[in-house]
Amino acid sequence: MEVRQVLRALISHPGVSGCEGGVASFIKEEFSRYADEVRVDKLGNVVALRRGEGGGSGPQGGRGGDPSGRRGAGRERAARPRVMLAAHLDQVGLVITAIEEGGFLRCAPVGGVDPRTLPGQEVMVYGRRPLPGVVGSLPPHVQEPRDQEKALPYRELFLDLGQPEEEVRRAVAVGDVALVRRELVELAGEVVAGRAFDDRAGVAVLLLCLEELARLRCEADVYAVATVQEEVGTWGAMTSTYGLVPDVGVAVDATFGDVLGVLEGEAVSLGKGPALGVGPHVHPRLFERLLEVAKQEGIPYQVEPSPTPYGTDAWAIQVAREGVPTCLVSFPVRYMHTSVETLHLDDLRQAGRLLARFVAGLTAEFVEGLRCF
Repeated sequence: MEVRQVLRALISHPGVSGCEGGVASFIKEEFSRYADEVRVDKLGNVVALRRGEGGGSGPQGGRGGDPSGRRGAGRERAARPRVMLAAHLDQVGLVITAIEEGGFLRCAPVGGVDPRTLPGQEVMVYGRRPLPGVVGSLPPHVQEPRDQEKALPYRELFLDLGQPEEEVRRAVAVGDVALVRRELVELAGEVVAGRAFDDRAGVAVLLLCLEELARLRCEADVYAVATVQEEVGTWGAMTSTYGLVPDVGVAVDATFGDVLGVLEGEAVSLGKGPALGVGPHVHPRLFERLLEVAKQEGIPYQVEPSPTPYGTDAWAIQVAREGVPTCLVSFPVRYMHTSVETLHLDDLRQAGRLLARFVAGLTAEFVEGLRCF
């Protein structure tokens, strides 16, 4: 799998939180190359299953014994471990809130979109059909002097489609979404920039992991889940974990990359391998196992303190049902939540390899022995 091309394709599909159908269909096709089964659940999560080779699924375990993919609390546990790998497929964007005189569109953020990054950007509005436009605002020549050094709030921004008002009203409705337009940008060597690397690059890592697992013997049943609505509350991870009841959960997401103005310890370096989270939402034995695998396989890695459980799917997985032992594998991204998020492709490759080797080494005995203390 050529990660550059897959990432290019992943970010080309729209998928604002709550409107992820376009990219979900593409991911379903990609997952089907490596999985035994792929389905889309009621909330829109794309769930791929790669069955393990060891032991047996047990009376209640595995998709073969339970077509719903669920296993109720208190039932007999599967002989094969069930591992859930989660990366969210949604992206931050804009929602249309009003159509003004002249056909100008007012908008509001879906997820954490910084309005300072929007003026002058090209956008695509997804109405009855995709419509190109730009983000407009008052030029500095007609602004009050005191306002020229301030970031513009959303109430002073608008989308201009360049069409008459009647045409805009026929094509666009309040509630439609919009995205900044951006294709993959090739920088130096293996460094690329683009939109929605948070967390389409995480989905690419899941694909790399599944591809690598095809060459390994793996006892566990592996569920690769591209989750929805992480940017607005980790809802997809909550519901999919509740349904799958995994024995182990792994969240894969972007983290802050090194850049000017960020203090040491607040970011990780591009090109030096995936970051392994450590903190209250990371099970200590899973963290230790990730370290062991990275060292055994010669995989470069970084350790990232993660003192708060919020910001990724890890917390949502951890607290599902009676609790799921969970760990966090991240890759550094600069300029988060902009249209020029920047990463090093080798960090993705190494993350996929680490995940595959980690999962392949999980046994029923190890999983049954998981305790925090």
